[in-house]
Amino acid sequence: MFVQTNTVSSVKKYIKEKLENHFSDSEIKMMSNEFLKKRLKLSHSDLIASSDILVTESDLLYFRSCVKRLLSEEPFQHIVGTTFFYGLEFKVDTRALIPRPETEELVDWIVSDYKEQSNLRIVDLCTGSGCVAISLKSILNDASIEAIDYSLDALGLAKENSNYTNLTVQFRHLDVLIEDAFSPKLFIEESYDCWVSNPPYIPNSDKAKMSRNVLDFEPEMALFVSDTEPLIFYSKIAKDALRFLKSKGHLYFEIHEDLAKEVVELLSELDYTSIEVKKDLQGKDRMVKAVKR
Repeated sequence: MFVQTNTVSSVKKYIKEKLENHFSDSEIKMMSNEFLKKRLKLSHSDLIASSDILVTESDLLYFRSCVKRLLSEEPFQHIVGTTFFYGLEFKVDTRALIPRPETEELVDWIVSDYKEQSNLRIVDLCTGSGCVAISLKSILNDASIEAIDYSLDALGLAKENSNYTNLTVQFRHLDVLIEDAFSPKLFIEESYDCWVSNPPYIPNSDKAKMSRNVLDFEPEMALFVSDTEPLIFYSKIAKDALRFLKSKGHLYFEIHEDLAKEVVELLSELDYTSIEVKKDLQGKDRMVKAVKR
């Protein structure tokens, strides 16, 4: 037995002792509580009074497995199986990137710009888990939203999340980088109010700075671009958006913090107007908005 007693309090003590050299106290408390709530099906209020609750041998093996997986640098969200994003719970696994808080800020920017409008047509390119498209649908509920990705694995997860949240989005399998990706048979020119994308934008040279919990557990194709063409997705998407956005339609991107100037120059050269860069909560240039003339 690796705990003193089969109680929740002993489980918490065990998790803290095993993780205290690897995570902060606040991180350990949060993760411990989430493991307990998920496994024992406890509400937050139940958890507060749970110290003397008895757990089974099977439960103990589950908690030990969670600790081992954390120590192997597997993301906490993958172990739990879900994460919260913009007030919704999303399934997460190795098929797509884990939704990040900075991407919530991108969603919030779009919502604040469009919350007074109705019957919008929106496209989310490189949708991954579907978190952007589905979160937008949760607020802009009468909008028609399409979500595009090249990865069939990511689209499978995004569709699961659409069902899981009971929010309907139209999904398309498409490689946005190919020349004739946006066929007029599928996409009507000058018909969209908004295009948004959080594309791959990390140069391959940045891999050396990144932690194992990202490199070993999240899809490389959703993260990295060539060092010689770091703006490849922005360039192609921005050019295509000119055909399909309405006059004064909006284009939004999440961006690499070091490439804001280059993205702004690209959009300016394509004759977009009202180009605006916004910082994330860490003060890093993280998103940009542009308007079609």
